[in-house]
Amino acid sequence: MEKRDCSAEEFFVQRKVLDELHLDEVAQKGTWSTKPTLGEQMKESLRCSVPRLKRAVLSWVPVLSWLPHYSFRENAIGDLISGCSVGIMHLPQGMAYALLASLRPVYGLYTSLFPVLVYFIFGTSRHISIGTFAVISIMIGSVTEKLGPDSNFMGNGTNGTVDYDRRDAFRVQVACSLTVLTGIFQILLGVVRFGFVVTYLSEPLVRGYTTGSACHVCISQLKYLFGVKPARFTGPLSLIYVIAATIITHFCGLTSKYSIDVVGEIPSGLKAPQAPDVTLFSDVIGDAFAVAIVGYAINISLGKTFGLKYGYKVDSNQELVALGLSNTVGGFFQCYSVTSSLSRSLVQESTGGKTQVAGVISSVIVLITILKIGSLFEDLPKAVLSTIVFVNLKGMFKQFMDVPTLWKTNKVDLLVWLVTFASTILLNLDLGLAVSIVFSILTVIFRTQLPRYSILGHVSGTDLYLDTDTYKEAKEIPGIKIFRSSTTIYYTNAEMYLEALQEKSGIEIGKLLTQKKKRDAKLKRTQEKEKKKAKKEAKKQNKAISHLSNGTFSNESEMNERRVSAGQKRQSQGNGVESLTETPTNGRVNWAYQHDVTVSDSDSDTGGHINTQASHSGDEEKATHSIILDISTTSFVDTVAVKTMKNIFRDFGEIELDVYLAGCQACVVEQLETAGFFSESIPKSRLFVTVHDAVLHILHKLGRGDCLLDLSCTTQM
Repeated sequence: MEKRDCSAEEFFVQRKVLDELHLDEVAQKGTWSTKPTLGEQMKESLRCSVPRLKRAVLSWVPVLSWLPHYSFRENAIGDLISGCSVGIMHLPQGMAYALLASLRPVYGLYTSLFPVLVYFIFGTSRHISIGTFAVISIMIGSVTEKLGPDSNFMGNGTNGTVDYDRRDAFRVQVACSLTVLTGIFQILLGVVRFGFVVTYLSEPLVRGYTTGSACHVCISQLKYLFGVKPARFTGPLSLIYVIAATIITHFCGLTSKYSIDVVGEIPSGLKAPQAPDVTLFSDVIGDAFAVAIVGYAINISLGKTFGLKYGYKVDSNQELVALGLSNTVGGFFQCYSVTSSLSRSLVQESTGGKTQVAGVISSVIVLITILKIGSLFEDLPKAVLSTIVFVNLKGMFKQFMDVPTLWKTNKVDLLVWLVTFASTILLNLDLGLAVSIVFSILTVIFRTQLPRYSILGHVSGTDLYLDTDTYKEAKEIPGIKIFRSSTTIYYTNAEMYLEALQEKSGIEIGKLLTQKKKRDAKLKRTQEKEKKKAKKEAKKQNKAISHLSNGTFSNESEMNERRVSAGQKRQSQGNGVESLTETPTNGRVNWAYQHDVTVSDSDSDTGGHINTQASHSGDEEKATHSIILDISTTSFVDTVAVKTMKNIFRDFGEIELDVYLAGCQACVVEQLETAGFFSESIPKSRLFVTVHDAVLHILHKLGRGDCLLDLSCTTQM
């Protein structure tokens, strides 16, 4: 209930109502208590939502958060020098990488201009340089050549020349449509907070993929470097066919003399924005998604590196949006897909760049080139641009040194690197990426399906429990088996978990249950047989009594035989009880392996007994009576895992082995509760925070104080 000051008119109206309701004491206070009106509620919600709206705007448009506080004294000179240096790099790289995209060099200059300005507004990294990149350019080029091959643009004349103007115009449409669709994918992924998708691209995968892409780039530039025009091939094994055709052409003398190929006309001025051809979306949708993922992976890896180095946060989801907007807007201005470049980013950082103002300055350099001095580059040989590409590939080819390093450190990652590299070389960039991702995910699945299972032992004088096969200091606690899996227990490895538990603990649960059922069945048959005999004997005794009451007596020999028979019967029954109730002096017998009619299946924690197994020798003190399942590595459980756990508790409980859980994370406990895991047969008293707590509980329950003192000495210090 809120209180507000009321006007004079409202007050007298309200006063009249109060008088009628005999509430004069409230009216004399001069205030009126009411529920807030709809307008007041809207005003209050608006007042509360203004800070929230401000935070949202600043998160979506990061430039508004740092540009008003830009320090000219600290940053201006460094950003100016850095921007000029990066701008000069944009010119040759932009034109050279445009050739990789099978576009005219001027479109590389456009790509170095518009997307950089968009990223300045929406990006969160201060040091990366957005623009053309070799890997993305070659991915674009594979699509433009696939959809716009030379054979589709042959002239009508008898000489069969290619209409290059019409071909290049169509390839620009393909590149722009692909770029816009790539940007849309990135924006959508960023809006739904799907930035974590890049985590499925491991570092070995990315490095193997970029190395394979560098080989594609290298091969594609040979035609400019040597002035040859080999036949174009696309699809799987296209790299091999290019190479083979060039060798045959050279050694067969199919070419004689080549003129030097130059950049050609660079039109002055900027072109008006143009909508992409949406009819091409269906043809490039798969390639667009691949470009979106690869471009983002390269961008966020560089951004995170610089952010960690200089202590600022790079928002992965906002980077997706920023990169998507850069591509989408750039696609309307005849740009192709962009990402950050390692070489330019290192120059931007090393020359003193501290903010994205350096990117704006580099864009000014590119703009001046397009408007005024672009004609100076028209006679630049394409072989020079190819040389620039080769020089920039030096860092990627250095990644071949990953092979010996991974061989020493992690052979699974080495396998991912090699498969990625080989698939990228042989299956082209799009199929190579798909195969690489699938193979990388399969390695994760196989690792979870083939974990390491171990029996833990106690390290004397500590509360540590380590693998007994790895650490000699770890010794098993007599009667207690501590079992651990190295990974999460779920449906793909739940059955193997149960098998490994039986193998490591030496308890063949199926065999023991079968033996127990056979003994129980045999005992039941014996009891039924004895019961029938007892009934028959009772009948005979009743008959004898009836004969005595009727005055009919048998001879003395029959009476003696009856006495002897009854005595033998009582003696045999007495011996049977002794054999069933005979217990050793130490501990309590595990009745799962004894002929006993009173087998206890209680799960309570009272009793303090030690169970033994028939497979062990007569030393019950060392026989297994408790099993602790260390599931500290489990991060989630599914229905199959829960069912497997229930079966373990049930089956081991039937042979009187106590099972405990240790190291459960809070989320796992909640999932177990939701799945109905805990019950009267599996109480929560079987759940412990650590393995050490479970061990201390078991020893305390068994009354083994000497062992208890030895294990708990660390916690008592």
